[in-house]
Amino acid sequence: MDPLTQGVLGAALPQATYAGNGSTRKYQIAIAGALGMLGGMAADLDVLIRSNTDPLLFLVYHRQFTHSLAFIPIGGLIVGFVLHWVLGRRWQLRFWQTVLLCSLGYATHALLDTATSYGTMLLWPFVDTRYALNIISVVDPLFTVPLALSVLWAAVRGRPGLARIGLVWALLYLGAGWWQHQTAREMAIALADSRGHNPVRLEVKPSFGNIVVWKSIYEVDGTFHVDAIRPRIASAVIEGDSVRKLDTARDFPWLSPESQQARDIDRFVHFSDGYAAVDPANASRVIDARYSFVPNEISALFSIELAEDARPSSHVRYVSHRERAREQFGRLWHLIAGWVSP
Repeated sequence: MDPLTQGVLGAALPQATYAGNGSTRKYQIAIAGALGMLGGMAADLDVLIRSNTDPLLFLVYHRQFTHSLAFIPIGGLIVGFVLHWVLGRRWQLRFWQTVLLCSLGYATHALLDTATSYGTMLLWPFVDTRYALNIISVVDPLFTVPLALSVLWAAVRGRPGLARIGLVWALLYLGAGWWQHQTAREMAIALADSRGHNPVRLEVKPSFGNIVVWKSIYEVDGTFHVDAIRPRIASAVIEGDSVRKLDTARDFPWLSPESQQARDIDRFVHFSDGYAAVDPANASRVIDARYSFVPNEISALFSIELAEDARPSSHVRYVSHRERAREQFGRLWHLIAGWVSP
């Protein structure tokens, strides 16, 4: 999820497990929260693994080894070692105390990311699979704000019980996301059945910033169908777009299979779990059809762009699409508020 959410969840766990008493308790809980917060954000430093020549390198390493369960003790130790020299000694902590607080925060990161839809390599290096529960968006204010307030209030009042309330809220919200996910999936299956489709595979995931409206995507006969679903509250299905699944030989007949661009397409297809398609708005771009700001549209958040006149050794170009974000947010809000009829 976003760095703030990762940080406040990382802060909440060491605060909630604090068992000390005395006149310095408020101070100690604030320190526990600060180190836990920094530990909770540290795993995303993998975004710094980039290359000036390979635009897809960050896709390979993001949510990889720094997010694995096996790396938690190592990551916590590294963060604790650095922060002990920077902060821990100044705050009169023992080395093991700094490492423990940082490790508690670090441990929350991968587990929370697994609840989102981008996929996390939890079992690296033993398994190269990205795990995603698809029960919460990568940004969700209704999850983050109450949790952040509980962490802040726990530090101000010196009461670990307030941080525990924040953790309970986080678990309840994730539980609500799972509940919504199950219903959305049932509705998506029913929608496909009503169309006479027998999907090869089907996924549902929350739309940006909420768990009210969900995106359904399924594959049938070499085509991806996307729709918006409102489970439970004002239950509705808002039918959406479709796009053909990527076939590199068909869609880019000029591309040599031995070229670097062809290899980059293969890497992108692997990252997208096979949900790759040609961008309907630009035939030189390949998109991940799972992600769009408006859930029932094929409107990519990012893509890779090919060039027919590129050299065999040239890479594709990675492109982020934010130019229509304000307009798309308006349409998303209409779906969340229930102002769009099925």
